[in-house]
Amino acid sequence: MGTILVTGAAGFVGFHLCQRLLERGCDVLGIDNLNAYYDVSLKHARLALLEGRPGFRFQKLDVADRAAIEQLFANQPFDYVLHMAAQAGVRYAAENPHVYADSNLVGFLNMLEGARHHRPRHFVYASSSSVYGANTRVPFAEAHGAGHPVSLYAATKRANELMAHSYSHLYGIPTTGLRFFTVYGPWGRPDMALFKFTRAILRGEPIEVYNEGRMRRDFTFVDDVVEATLRLMERVPAADPNWSGDNPHPATSCAPYRVYNIGNHSPVPLLEFIETLEQCLGRTAIKRMLPAQPGDVVETYADDRMLAADTGFTPATSIRSGIEQFVAWYRKHYAQELASS
Repeated sequence: MGTILVTGAAGFVGFHLCQRLLERGCDVLGIDNLNAYYDVSLKHARLALLEGRPGFRFQKLDVADRAAIEQLFANQPFDYVLHMAAQAGVRYAAENPHVYADSNLVGFLNMLEGARHHRPRHFVYASSSSVYGANTRVPFAEAHGAGHPVSLYAATKRANELMAHSYSHLYGIPTTGLRFFTVYGPWGRPDMALFKFTRAILRGEPIEVYNEGRMRRDFTFVDDVVEATLRLMERVPAADPNWSGDNPHPATSCAPYRVYNIGNHSPVPLLEFIETLEQCLGRTAIKRMLPAQPGDVVETYADDRMLAADTGFTPATSIRSGIEQFVAWYRKHYAQELASS
């Protein structure tokens, strides 16, 4: 496969992608800015598992640094680019909007420019189920409109899809956007519900349950996300011969462009999710019921038929199995902390 560039290599999904690629014997160059959005020690711990493995190299770089990204592409040809780096989080955007513009818009443009001038076989990037925004028609399908984002984070992800299409159209760069649905699993992000709830329950602290629990999420296990991503990486898009400008499908094009849902197609009520976590931990949560927060959506639910048709793969890890694997990792990784509490 040649050399694969993975941005956000110390992040949750990027780390797991690097692991799988290295298991395949690929050469991987990972970059990450190691920012302090959440506990940097967790990012360093992920990196420690990657560094020293045959085929892996790491550079500390910020995708928003135009000169650094230009030099990165000039120094090393890449066969594939897996662009996972981004400023994540819906609520954080209300306090730090410029960070999202820098990372998710300027950074994305810098990566597209690198691909434009140095021509990898395929440019694959992380989008988000949040792009469906105010749409309440479920399950969310790629054919649905995504023009009404309800958070700045979602708006930047939808902007990425539009920017990618313009580069696919103008320069013939094959691009594929992946609309991830609530990814969870071992080595997950501390700002996500599963991590926050686990930590709070084990400490005997209350958990914050938004919209008083009246939410459903299409939780997607990280191993399924990685499998889907790698299958799609190898499926380089071409112009869709059936695409029509008179009735344009939003996820395909007359350009080499695709967008896919990556979800478990099985939404779980939030209170059921918490109950399953309680069972796996052997502890009862202290619930603090709160109203819905700005930018939250009530339900996410992926229609994954496009993914299944094009790759033969459908995410299928049960919520029980996924939470059990996360809890086992958490107890092992934080064993010292848990022993002293």
